[in-house]
Amino acid sequence: MKDKIKLLAQLQECDNRIRDVLTRKEIGPRRIQELMDEVKANDLKLRELADQLELSKKERRKIEQEVQELDSRIEKSHIKLSNIKSNKEYAAALKEIEDLKKIKFDTEDKIIHIMEKIEETEKEIDTQEQTIQDLKTRADKDRKEIEKELLLLDQDLKGLEQNRDDLVKALDQDLWKRYLFLKERRGGLAVTAVIGGVCQTCHMGLPPQKFNELLKGDAIMSCPYCHRIIYWGEDKDFQSPQEAL
Repeated sequence: MKDKIKLLAQLQECDNRIRDVLTRKEIGPRRIQELMDEVKANDLKLRELADQLELSKKERRKIEQEVQELDSRIEKSHIKLSNIKSNKEYAAALKEIEDLKKIKFDTEDKIIHIMEKIEETEKEIDTQEQTIQDLKTRADKDRKEIEKELLLLDQDLKGLEQNRDDLVKALDQDLWKRYLFLKERRGGLAVTAVIGGVCQTCHMGLPPQKFNELLKGDAIMSCPYCHRIIYWGEDKDFQSPQEAL
């Protein structure tokens, strides 16, 4: 009977390891996708900075054109000033020139502000380009490592599945069906150890009589609380059920 219980413990251990491998196999592709998304997000930010830079340069060219037009108007006003005869018209022309110069001064301030903005954006673009390059290098390295790990996991999974097939073949059908029934209804865990008289899954202490029966190892027993198949985990024959895998 102990051999049957040990087979069940080994099968549970095998299924646990298969589950862990499958979980790790899911993490790898997700991590690769996360790296790709991170690269795409930084590429998008770079394009936004480039668009921002282009808009700033267009704005600078537009304002520089305004300054040129103001220079032309000021020059024309000076020419007009030389032909004025009355004091009233002369004063009005002078005021017009001063107003135009003030507008030009304010407009040139805008150009300075835009040029500072352009310089700042160009620095951001340089930094972003370096960030993307570093990210792509790291992503490529991580992707290769993940792909290598996935290959190793596939090899582990193949070996575990073969071991599982061998264990299933060694079980009688009734135990196999019972194992599957419990595994499906108990979150993938059908078999569990009892150590120090306590079920290691539901953490409930077995009644003394029940625990004494478990020590004898004469029957397939279940935890009276979580109903999983139990074995005495302190028995040296059950210390490392995975060793037989």
